Amino acid sequence: MKSFTQFADNRIRGLLLLVLLAIPLASAAQSWDELSRQQQRVLKPFEQRWSELDPDKRARLLRGAERWQNMTPEQRARMKQRLERWQQLSQSQRDAIKQRFKQFQDLTPEQRTRVRQAFKRFRSLPADQRRQYRERWKRMTPAQRKRWLQHFRDRQNAD
Repeated sequence: MKSFTQFADNRIRGLLLLVLLAIPLASAAQSWDELSRQQQRVLKPFEQRWSELDPDKRARLLRGAERWQNMTPEQRARMKQRLERWQQLSQSQRDAIKQRFKQFQDLTPEQRTRVRQAFKRFRSLPADQRRQYRERWKRMTPAQRKRWLQHFRDRQNAD
């Protein structure tokens, strides 16, 4: 049986751990008025509901605002275009993209590198060759796609 001292020491350690874990949440849980002017300007669309957002959402928004502030005007323009395209997608299209992104994140670092390299090679092809490949892919049955992917993987592993 534990002595009172051991119990108290463990309890204090537990409380200290909780305090240390809560520090990042507390910084993200700040009120709207505690944000800098720059943060408030970037996050203006969220002002009315800021106090209702959970701490994780606030932290993500603050990180995004910081990235935005560090972007060049050209990078900001590209991001605005991407946001506009995203907003024009249907909910089912957004869900499919989120699912593919999650699948990508679940890959090993080596697999992600291979996917990025393959995408870069694909993007370097002439536009009509890319279009031909896309059309060919759309005409394939699921079984044909599976065989093609396996053949492609085998070629990659041989290189």
